[in-house]
Amino acid sequence: MTPKPADAAVGHLLRELGPQVLGAVARRHDDFAAAEDAVQDALIAAARQWPIAGLPDNPRGWLYRVAIRRLTDHIRSESARRRREDAVATQTPADERVAAAPDHESGPDRDDTLPLLFMCCHPALTPPSAIALTLRAVGGLTTGEIASAFLVPEATMGQRISRAKASIKASEVPFELPGEAERASRLGAVLHTLYLVFSEGYASSSGPALQRIDLSNEAIRLARALRAQLPNDAEATGLLALMLLTDARRAARAGPGGELIPLDEQDRSLWDRQLIAEGTALLHEALTRGAVGPYQLQAAVAALHDEAASAEATDWPQILALYGLLRQMSDNPMVALNHAIAAAMTEGPAAGLALLGALDADPRMAGHYRLDAVRGHLFERAGDRERAVGHYRAAAERTASIPERDYLLTRAARLRAACVSPGNVNNFTNPHPGP
Repeated sequence: MTPKPADAAVGHLLRELGPQVLGAVARRHDDFAAAEDAVQDALIAAARQWPIAGLPDNPRGWLYRVAIRRLTDHIRSESARRRREDAVATQTPADERVAAAPDHESGPDRDDTLPLLFMCCHPALTPPSAIALTLRAVGGLTTGEIASAFLVPEATMGQRISRAKASIKASEVPFELPGEAERASRLGAVLHTLYLVFSEGYASSSGPALQRIDLSNEAIRLARALRAQLPNDAEATGLLALMLLTDARRAARAGPGGELIPLDEQDRSLWDRQLIAEGTALLHEALTRGAVGPYQLQAAVAALHDEAASAEATDWPQILALYGLLRQMSDNPMVALNHAIAAAMTEGPAAGLALLGALDADPRMAGHYRLDAVRGHLFERAGDRERAVGHYRAAAERTASIPERDYLLTRAARLRAACVSPGNVNNFTNPHPGP
């Protein structure tokens, strides 16, 4: 055993190891729902024991053995209930040998996360259900966080995930990477899932942390693995480019106390030029492959922000044109929101406010804090401080992110005291349009 770790360190490690252990257990037993339950039990046990007893020499092996033990108990219970004692007697010795393996053994060595990703995006599921299930199994997000990303109530999302697990079990899909044709049919859901995991890591939807670096790093790792599997797919390359170009700004997004620093106020010398160069090269590669998709367009927006020497030098007319193309591809309300921001930066705040009006009737945006946050910035830019303060406060009440709430309240207080000049709307420009 190693020295006792801090709770935060344990949480970080468990989030990283959870999908790996789930993949290994699901591959061994071919029952996703039961495997997930067993791994969740193992993670809970680790969260309780490791901060007190210290980390085991092989944390992944520890989790794997405990999960296998839980799953073996489940199999025995089910078999007894269904009067299958003979089958249980045949299976038990192998399972007990794994459960009793010494601490240095880790079970399967390979990383099963990518097959797990594709299994969760099986055609038996609707795309929203596949994405939600994968965010739970691979991304490690809570049901509440996934509900926030999809703009639906938490109870609705919980039901969707439960139905998805039942469908996976009923489909009896094998745990393996699908063939080329089937892989292509699942790719859209896989890309969108990785996108959402990265988005939650880059800008946490809830809690005290502005960013969850473990999530964004995992999304980038999986995007790299996916591109290695599909090197000629332009959108897989475009998504990786988008992640790298966006993640390059991570170090400049938060102040010493973790407070949010808006894009126009960031110290651009802190931006990671190596990631920007890699992301730009990937974007150029993707754009030469023919049809242009939404991830490539979003990567192009991120590249324009990264290439600007200052906020004032940003090529907003070109960003406006790119969001116009994105709107033609999708009715995503976050795309429309960012299009309005780009219009305000190019044509003035009145143009942006006019475009925001169409979003008031969209039920997906009802009560969403970002709509009020953007309105606050546009009214501030237009010189209407009273209305700006009202929208900032409304947004602060609706966001579950503490750093964003604090930023919005601070902005409102400063405006109320008339201590600042009108701000820049790109404080809340999202480099990616959301789910």
